[in-house]
Amino acid sequence: MSSLPHNPLTEIYRDQWLLVVHKPAGLLVHRSPIDPHETEFALQYARAMNGGAYVYPLHRLDRPTSGVLVFARDPDTASVLGKALMEGRVRKRYVAMVRGWCPEQGVIDHPLREEPEDRRNKDQEAPVREALTRYQRLATTEIPVAIEGYATSRYSLVALMPETGRRHQLRRHMKHISHPIIGDANHGRGRHNRYFAERFGHGRLMLAATGMAFQHPVSGDWLQLTAPPEASFLQVLSVFPDGVAQQDWALALTGCEGVTGRSAIKPDRGHPSTGI
Repeated sequence: MSSLPHNPLTEIYRDQWLLVVHKPAGLLVHRSPIDPHETEFALQYARAMNGGAYVYPLHRLDRPTSGVLVFARDPDTASVLGKALMEGRVRKRYVAMVRGWCPEQGVIDHPLREEPEDRRNKDQEAPVREALTRYQRLATTEIPVAIEGYATSRYSLVALMPETGRRHQLRRHMKHISHPIIGDANHGRGRHNRYFAERFGHGRLMLAATGMAFQHPVSGDWLQLTAPPEASFLQVLSVFPDGVAQQDWALALTGCEGVTGRSAIKPDRGHPSTGI
């Protein structure tokens, strides 16, 4: 990977048609009513990496989510890959640290009501859309800290593969199965979020987009793009056994294809088996 001076984006891949970067947590992709006063966006930094020429973001990463972000360098490429996204022909991989020991693998088939980007519209009626996420547990840990009434606290590292693209889908789906993502201010558990923010000196959403794969819009070759989580994410993973933070992230994200089925799993709230 290479990066430009003072540019927070890191280049992962580039050719005549595509520019793929790693976006750090805390950076908006483009102007948004989430923060109308923000002046720095991934889009403008990507343009700087593209010699000042316009680039077309093919998908969105939430502000607190870090990871792989793909831009098209021309409108025709943007159209082709946009269609592939709509048709479900683009595979995405995320890793997340969640509360509790979640099952080894599963499918979350749980429809979600659309969330408006502008919170001023939150009371408006919105449709409910199909939403499906596959997941696979990568590691577990138990730390000797009482956070919610138990003598110890348990966490899992999971690989997540969304098959639909609803707003905040992964965060809402993990909350639905009672394994919320650490650092999620809206859908997570405040006590756990505060503990890790205090322990490591910073709070962050423990969700990273570590891989995308799709057919190249011109050559037709299968293109797999990966990036390890950034340093602030890996620092928190120090609560897991040695070696978890140093794993091959590309290999770790290839297992979800074997997770089949569409039935939703039931939330498991018990402790000590899985719940905290």
